[in-house]
Amino acid sequence: MVTGAGSGIGRALAQQLAAAGSALAIADIDEKGLARTAASLPTKEAAVSKHVLDVSDEAAVRSFAEDVVARHGRVTLLINNAGVALIGTFEELALDDLRWLMGINFWGVVYGVTYFLPILKQQTRAQIVNLSSVFGMIAPVGQSAYSASKFAVRGFTEAIRHELEATSVFVSCVHPGGIHTPIARHARLGARAPQNKQEEAVALFDKLTPTSPEAAAARILKGVERREPRILIGRDARQIDIVQRLRPATYWKMMAKRASVPDTTK
Repeated sequence: MVTGAGSGIGRALAQQLAAAGSALAIADIDEKGLARTAASLPTKEAAVSKHVLDVSDEAAVRSFAEDVVARHGRVTLLINNAGVALIGTFEELALDDLRWLMGINFWGVVYGVTYFLPILKQQTRAQIVNLSSVFGMIAPVGQSAYSASKFAVRGFTEAIRHELEATSVFVSCVHPGGIHTPIARHARLGARAPQNKQEEAVALFDKLTPTSPEAAAARILKGVERREPRILIGRDARQIDIVQRLRPATYWKMMAKRASVPDTTK
């Protein structure tokens, strides 16, 4: 089961899983994007069901889990990939902006685990994969909401990994670096952010995203196969991991200078 399958990493995951012969339940709120993903899959190799889903809607996720079991009979791999972004500093965001983002990025993961975990525990071998981010390890300027959600996903994922250690369900947390997906172009502009900030954010995102969705998906599936608890994607993610360990309180001064973005901590 893959959420956020209408584009980016989710689409690439669906394509690679289908090519490997996996039956699939793919979900996204973007019905057109989901249809394009489904059309791109090798239909002869796998049984595929597509589901238009708002992961922030608890009742919808509950019904989705029931539908997936009714159609497929079981679930052995749950990938909570759906996510969104916000553009603006904290002072440029409204509280409703944060509620919207947390509903998808954090509560969408919690709902997915809540309603699929009983199904996963019935299997002899199963796995949960939750998508955090490098911004679940560091918190850059302009990412107060996104980082809060991804730190929350990281903490939740690590805790349930420890809690499920004696069960058949393994849990992985994914920390992608810069992946060239449409997330920045689809991001919501903060309620009090200037209009030109979206163009600037997209330009910076394009500059700092060296990894393709296909490479990211391949790395995730390799981590699933190896049952890795923590999956870092990209050279930039590995570098960020090292920097934040060495300079946990001052990493941003160095990173902002290297990335040529404003350092507002001065």
